[in-house]
Amino acid sequence: MSATPSASIIAEFPSVEGNPRHVAIIMDGNNRWAKRHNMMGTAGHKAGVEAVRGVLDVCKKQGIEVLTLFAFSSENWRRPTPEVRALLALLMRYLRNEVDELHRDNVRIQFIGRRDRFSERINTLFERSENLTRDNTGSTLVIAVDYGGHWDIAEAARSIAERVKSGDLDPADITPELLGAQLSTGHLPPPDLCIRTGGDSRVSNFLLWQFAYTELFFTDTLWPDFNEQAFEAALRDFRMRERRFGGRPSLDNNNA
Repeated sequence: MSATPSASIIAEFPSVEGNPRHVAIIMDGNNRWAKRHNMMGTAGHKAGVEAVRGVLDVCKKQGIEVLTLFAFSSENWRRPTPEVRALLALLMRYLRNEVDELHRDNVRIQFIGRRDRFSERINTLFERSENLTRDNTGSTLVIAVDYGGHWDIAEAARSIAERVKSGDLDPADITPELLGAQLSTGHLPPPDLCIRTGGDSRVSNFLLWQFAYTELFFTDTLWPDFNEQAFEAALRDFRMRERRFGGRPSLDNNNA
């Protein structure tokens, strides 16, 4: 769990104009894409890596500061063992092949989620990627692995409970802002936009606390087919929305 960041780093609400600062994506539909093309399921996951490259290119062009990808959920461990192994092998291959280029592009890489259930080899790749890119300032790529929103909130609550138990924190001082700062993304602006591909309309235990005022965009497009044009369409839709964060614009005297 990350240390509590300074108040200057955390934005209560993102900008309400222009492109989102932070986009989160639930990358769904790889297996269905492979089935549609009469391929093995692993082929869909490999094709999905190409979609990641296209999305990163759009983020760079549009000045999007943070991209968070739901790569492997806590529930994905329940999938058949061969598929889990293939997913993890693909993740390792991606980190070996892509991190140096991302570093050259000034992208900072961070991982959120549990790490204790991954092998030492995978954890070494996580650490190498983060250490190599930690000082980059162009943008941030967050990869959620063995991540669940319930776990994230529970970990934040446990951290706060330990501070109360040790006497470092008065329960009366516990606020939503304090809990939010203890989450694995507490040092980042909250997501402005969540995109889910593949046709389902749910968030699947992803960034549950952080999505309080996030705009949701669901598309039937399968993840390997989510190209730059599809991403641009989602961004256009976002720009057309009125974001009030629970309030509403003041009425002028003529309309009062």
